Amino acid sequence: MNHSDEKAGEVPDKETVVDGSDVEALKHQKERSLQLALAAIQTAEDNGGRDLLVLDMRDHTSLFDYFVIATGSSRRQLHAMSEEIDHKLEDDLHDKRMSIEGYDASRWIVLDYGTVVVHLFDDEMREYYSLESLWADARPVDLSEVLADSSKMHRSMFEQS
Repeated sequence: MNHSDEKAGEVPDKETVVDGSDVEALKHQKERSLQLALAAIQTAEDNGGRDLLVLDMRDHTSLFDYFVIATGSSRRQLHAMSEEIDHKLEDDLHDKRMSIEGYDASRWIVLDYGTVVVHLFDDEMREYYSLESLWADARPVDLSEVLADSSKMHRSMFEQS
């Protein structure tokens, strides 16, 4: 079956041949997702975030590409990280946040940008939920060239084989 035989709105099956423009669009989406994730983690670092981690989730779910995880020491700091990440991704990179959860309580703030999900924790919630343990088989993204202060990286960055 070729593309012209497909019904409008119908998703092609897995055997459908992907043309060059589809491949380019997928490549662009992957690059864009990584760009957003790295911008978010840099912004978290700029706002005093620590235990910084980006997990590549593409092999584990089709819902999103990356988890960005950071810890803050106070409600005010978590708010600042959240607001500055929003500013960076929405105003500077022209992306749109789909949802935000936990802002009022400010113990675990989740910012959903579709392909990138940002998790900002206080110390207690980070330890309790331990997303990096839950998703231990997800590959950490190397942040050594992205972050100015490598001591802020999460310890799992140094445990890579």
